[in-house]
Amino acid sequence: MKEDQEEATDANDRLAEVRSSRAVRFKWWMQIALFVAFVLSGESSATMLARLYFNKGGNSKWMATLVQTIGFPLMFPLILFYLPSKTPSTAQQEITKKPSWIILWMIYMFLGVFLAADCMLYTYGLNFLPVSTYSLICVSELVFNAFFSYFLNGQKFTPLIANSLVLLSFSSSLLVFQSDSEQTAETSRRKYIIGFICTVGASAGHALILSTTQLAFQKFMKSQSYKGVFDFIVYQNLIASVAIVVGLFASGEWMDIRGEMETYESGKVSYIMTLVWTAISWQVFTIGCIGLIFDVSSLFSDVIGTLGIPITPILAVVFFHESMNGVKVIAMLLAIWGFASYIYQQYLDDLKVKKEGRIVNQQIDLT
Repeated sequence: MKEDQEEATDANDRLAEVRSSRAVRFKWWMQIALFVAFVLSGESSATMLARLYFNKGGNSKWMATLVQTIGFPLMFPLILFYLPSKTPSTAQQEITKKPSWIILWMIYMFLGVFLAADCMLYTYGLNFLPVSTYSLICVSELVFNAFFSYFLNGQKFTPLIANSLVLLSFSSSLLVFQSDSEQTAETSRRKYIIGFICTVGASAGHALILSTTQLAFQKFMKSQSYKGVFDFIVYQNLIASVAIVVGLFASGEWMDIRGEMETYESGKVSYIMTLVWTAISWQVFTIGCIGLIFDVSSLFSDVIGTLGIPITPILAVVFFHESMNGVKVIAMLLAIWGFASYIYQQYLDDLKVKKEGRIVNQQIDLT
């Protein structure tokens, strides 16, 4: 009788564990969906607003770079929301013990300064290159990220992940075949070369930042909460913003801001709102990007970011009245296919958890 009671207790414990695991996985998928929405909406809107800034008369490269990082105060309410409600146990403190402030300072300084330089490179690329060429070069980030993820993060490649990378690469590569002759004619060869080099460098740099961020979370930060994610975003963007502000004043561009605002085609209010919403959009993108690194991997975050590249030409049709052609439609379909391939791999991984749950349920039924 006692043995039967113990078996029943064990079975109930396993059932509770399975149900808890299912709830955790459902919550995890909901978080992933939210972060994916943040990445896609933030990236596409920020790119469109950055293009609008230059189209309407904005000329300051440093200002266009600053808005990519200056929105970090938006993280403060989220940090307060995720403050721990009680003091963790001693065992938990050992698990989540933070590294020394020297290590943290070195991580934040490296990634912050590197982020500032990377944002400047993207600004030059977006300003000097046609949209299709810019998008084509940006997709090279997938290759760089795959390389860095393999050596820094121990990323494993399955056939489905490889298929996803290939499809997403083809998707963005197709955009180069759309007609950009008019815009190319307006771009000098010198600026074209500079934009090309800057965009390649920015793509490689951003891929390294993503992989290094994942490595920092795994090896040094060891944070088990989203408060650690938001802290990371704040410190990284704070240091990057300081570096960019120094560049803004050192270059002398700060003296031209008032004149640029007054000559902006849509007016002063539109100028300010364009910059403000660009900053907000970049922070939304950053939250989604870092969140996906925290929950999945830097490669997955980059795949989602690449998925958003074909979305920008679609939005350009709506807001900038650009033409829509078959190439853009095919690029979008390939991007969705590649995204579905990667998600299916995550689905197969999720099936393992469900399979374990079914086995436990069968054992419970037998008892």
